[in-house]
Order: sequence, then C-alpha cells, then structure tokens
Amino acid sequence: MVYQDIVEKWASFQDLESNLKAQLQELQKSEKQLEDSFYKHLEFGTGGMRGELGPGINRMNIYTVRKAAQGLGKYIQEQGKEAMDRGVAVAYDSRHQSPEFALEVAKVVGKLGIKSYVFEELRPTPELSYAVRHLNTFAGVVITASHNPPEYNGFKAYGEDGGQLPPEAADVIIKYVNAVENELTIEVLEEKELLDQGLLTYIGADVDAAYVEQLKTIQLNKLPEAEDLKIVFTPLHGTANKPVRAGLQAFGFGNVTVVKEQELPDANFSTVKSPNPEEHAAFEIAIRYGKEIDADILLGTDPDADRLGVAVKDLNGEYTVLTGNQLGALMLEYLLSEKKAKGILPENGIVIKTIVTSEIGRTIAEAYGIPTLDTLTGFKFIGEKIKEFEQTNQHTFLFGYEESYGYLIGDFVRDKDAVQSAIFAAEVAAYYKAKGMTMYEGLLEVFGKYGFYQEGLESLTLKGKDGAEQISYIMDTFRQDPISEVKGLQVVAIEDYQTSKRTESVKEILIDLPKSNVIKYYLEDGSWFCLRPSGTEPKAKFYFSVTSPSLEESQAKLAELKAGVMDKVQAVIASYEQ
Repeated sequence: MVYQDIVEKWASFQDLESNLKAQLQELQKSEKQLEDSFYKHLEFGTGGMRGELGPGINRMNIYTVRKAAQGLGKYIQEQGKEAMDRGVAVAYDSRHQSPEFALEVAKVVGKLGIKSYVFEELRPTPELSYAVRHLNTFAGVVITASHNPPEYNGFKAYGEDGGQLPPEAADVIIKYVNAVENELTIEVLEEKELLDQGLLTYIGADVDAAYVEQLKTIQLNKLPEAEDLKIVFTPLHGTANKPVRAGLQAFGFGNVTVVKEQELPDANFSTVKSPNPEEHAAFEIAIRYGKEIDADILLGTDPDADRLGVAVKDLNGEYTVLTGNQLGALMLEYLLSEKKAKGILPENGIVIKTIVTSEIGRTIAEAYGIPTLDTLTGFKFIGEKIKEFEQTNQHTFLFGYEESYGYLIGDFVRDKDAVQSAIFAAEVAAYYKAKGMTMYEGLLEVFGKYGFYQEGLESLTLKGKDGAEQISYIMDTFRQDPISEVKGLQVVAIEDYQTSKRTESVKEILIDLPKSNVIKYYLEDGSWFCLRPSGTEPKAKFYFSVTSPSLEESQAKLAELKAGVMDKVQAVIASYEQ
C-alpha cells in the first residue's frame, strides 16, 4: 500500500480524533511532511517505540499507542490467566499527551481482560521499573521519550523482572504489533468501565514510600558533611523533582536548592534548548544558582529521570559538567573502596558497562579484584545480565553504567536510575568534602591513580527518510570499505557487531554478543572510536576514547582523533550527496 492510500484511510475515518483530524488537514499542505508521517509504520523495537507527535502511522498518537498496547496485550494473553491477572504497571512523564497515552494503554489491555496499575501522576522511569517488581505485575509500560525534544513521545515496555523486554519477548510482541491490520479500529474499554470491572487501579504514594525505603539501602556512609553540602538540583521540567528531594532528605542532605524556573513539569521544556543533562547548556540556570550560593555540586536529571548530569567546581572555581564516564569513575571508585574498607565487597562481584563506555571502569574494578563485563549499548543489556546472574548466582551485581549518563547502584531497579544516582553522587561529593577536597579534585586523584582517560561524543542529526538513508550509507561505507589509519595512527583491529567478528590483521575472532549495527575501530596507541545509529533519535553517533600520562596530553590526543575521524565522515557524506 502506497502512503497516499494510508493518508486517505485516515482522512476518511469518521471517528478520527478531532485534534489529529485538524493536524492532518494542515499536514496535507506539505507533501514531504505528509510522506514522512505515513510512508512507514513507526518501528516497534526491542525497547518499544519513540517518535514525533502527530497524525500518521510513523508518528506517536493514540492509534499508534493503541497498536503497541495491543501487541503487548496479545503477548500477555498468550502467557495465560495468571499473567493477565498480574497485569501491567503504567507510568508516564511530563511530555505532551503522556497522561492520555498511559490511559490508552489501560483501555486497550483492559479490553483484552488484562489488569493495569496506572500511576495517578507523572513518575520517573526507574520507579516504573521498581513498581513492576514491587507489585509483581507481569509487564510494565512507561510513556516517555526520555531526553528527546518536546515534539517527541514514546512507549517503553518492561518485563516482569523490571528490565526492558528481552529480545525473545520483544520479538513476539513485535509480531503481534505488526499483525494489527488497522490501528484506527482497535477496540478499547473506557475508563469508567475499567474501574467498574476492577481492571484499572490507580497507584501512587504507597509505591513512592516503598521506593524511597529501597533508596536507603545504597547509602554507604552517614557523613556529617551531608547536612552542610550545598546542592543545587534541577529536574529540567521532568519527573525527578519529588523523588530526588525525598531521596536526598533520606540520606541526610538538608541544604538543597531547587532551580525554581525548572522545578515544575513543562511539556515544552521552555527554559532549555534540550532537556538533556548531557548537553552542558542544560545547566546554564543551575550554574547561575550555584554561583549565588557557592554550591558544592549541581545535579540535573532528564525528563523521565533515568539520566543524571553533575557539575562541580574545577581548579579555577568555575563549574564544569562532568562527562558520564568521569562521574561513573568517581562513583565506582568510591563504591568499591568503601565496600572493601567495610569488608562487604563480595568476592564474586561484577561491574557491567557498555562497549562505548570508558575503559577506566575496567581498570578501577581490576584494582579491587573485580571483573568487568561489556554489553552492547542500551541499558536493557545490563538489566539482562543482572537477571542472569541473579538466577545463576555466578556474580553479585555491584555497579552498572554507560557513558550517556546512565547509572545503577541498587538492583531493586533494572534500568538506569537518576534518582539513585543523584543521591549517591551527593554522597560521593560529601565524602570528598570530608577530605577537604572538591569532587573535581577527587576526579584528578582517580585519574592520577588509574590513568588520564578522556572520551568524546559527536552526533550528526539527519532527519527524515533521506537522513535515515545517509546514516545507513555512512555505516555501510565504514563496514565495507574500512579505513586503515587516522592522523597517521594505524588501525590494528575492527569489531563489527553486525557480523559478530573482530578482525586483527588476518585473524578473525568471534564476538559473543547479540548482533547490532555497531562498528568499533582500535588504533595502535590504544585509542578507539566507535560509530552506530542512535536507536531513539535520527542521529549517527561517534564515540572516541584515548588515554595518556597527563590530562593535557589526553585532551590534545582526543581533539586530534575526533578531527581525523569526523573529516573522514564528512568525506563519506559528500560522496553520498554526489
């Protein structure tokens, strides 16, 4: 079916939601935008789906949400009555239409006879993960697009362990999603019917209280400096305001200043260009607050509170935003050193990180006799390993993290958790304050002990159908016509996670990880770079890592590596455009 036929099907549907009907009429003035909205189905992948809001099968709207919920519901039905009775926990963030989409999930699964437990107000993604475990539901859904721009929303699915769905379950759900012939005519029950039939329960305060009690279990030290530590916190208009403040209070942090301009939910994220703590500009107002009160640490969380950014004062007294790798190294060193000092570091402990995360984590863990396991990018893979080790008792989970500001300390949650991370980072700051040091000085101490690792990330945003084709062309070129050197440094190995092969000279080694569209190049001096398409945004992402005996040398080496690789990428794009 060509996209024009699908447009006609939507335009002629008598019961089309009035807002979507008006938007569709406006959309028909732009053939390119119309095609992009209807030329393909919004893809439901292993983690769910994410896209721009609006009419069309390639957009987030009540009909595409219903389609996703129908797939999940059919999968739960297939598991039998017990799974249906255990039901689905549903949370949502502060984005446009998030509450409506959450209710749509309940309306669809309720029609299939499946119970749902929906949060009465917005909640963080990690609390949804916890709620699945706490309530013993069979599945979970959170309506969020994480840190994407305001025009986006998404549907993220979780399994009964509180982790994102494993590939096997996701494949079955995808099959059911794709089997929906007409997303416009999916049957639903209305809210009153759901409540009358006991198929919908609203949840809130009880789960909050239980979650905060679990947060207390990650505290390693009750430091007297906690009361005096000056903290500035911004939830960036998202879901973290209440839970982070409750967690900080439970840890004894009494001097917390919240950025008023960004405290309340705002679907437009009107004070920032991007509600992403990875973007240093997101800290602009928090830094102003920090200077006013001479804060020790600035904390920033993304809209669904699974990512945490931290800014601290550098040697010149200016606030600098730590990278995800730097904060991860600080938290890991503190966690392992304190557990060892207390005699509670398990012999079979393990640290889990992703393939694009700094090697400093492995170096730190090795110093404490702890192995590090690499997974593909995406916290779901870390969650899968936690579940596996829980079942086999092979390892005790200690810490999981990824360079993109995602961390997990306590495995009562099975996704990255910015609430846990915020209060734990504050404890780390209080620890260094007790030693008469800033957190930045603590970072330099870690570097001095383990090596001056420096990492970087470059992204190319390439939207729409043409952008997707450009990203595919970049990946194909680096895969089929691999480069042999960067700025005079020879490539010594290439890992292609699509083919599951590592190539060194003429030797090939099998990579024991799921297939993924990722390519990683290793250079002769120990540097590496990696490229992959984003799974959640229209971007090609490029990761870089170097290490040297000094900070200045590492910074210069990183800049050189970035420039060399991105020059080659631009040359590939130019060849595509020809």
